[in-house]
Amino acid sequence: MSQFDNVSVVKTANVYFDGKVSSRTVIFADGSTKTLGFMQAGEFEFATSKKELMELNGGQWDVLLPGESEWQTMSAGESFNVDANVTFQVKVTDFADYCCSYN
Repeated sequence: MSQFDNVSVVKTANVYFDGKVSSRTVIFADGSTKTLGFMQAGEFEFATSKKELMELNGGQWDVLLPGESEWQTMSAGESFNVDANVTFQVKVTDFADYCCSYN
């Protein structure tokens, strides 16, 4: 899906890691939410409170998922799921344009 129709967008950005990661929250009519974000080069650790689907729209990242010992390199068009109440790590060498869906 390249476009979301009939949604509300929270104007205030979610800003993390000294501004190297930012996102905007999109709210759908059914109350579900997604965030559309951008990561600059860096290494980041994220903690989840809900299940998440992370979709990479542009760029590339290396991901270390919970319980894994091997990093996975992903490019635009690829995605991964993470459970609630876990942490995962991301390394970005250039940029990453992403969409996060919460379950």
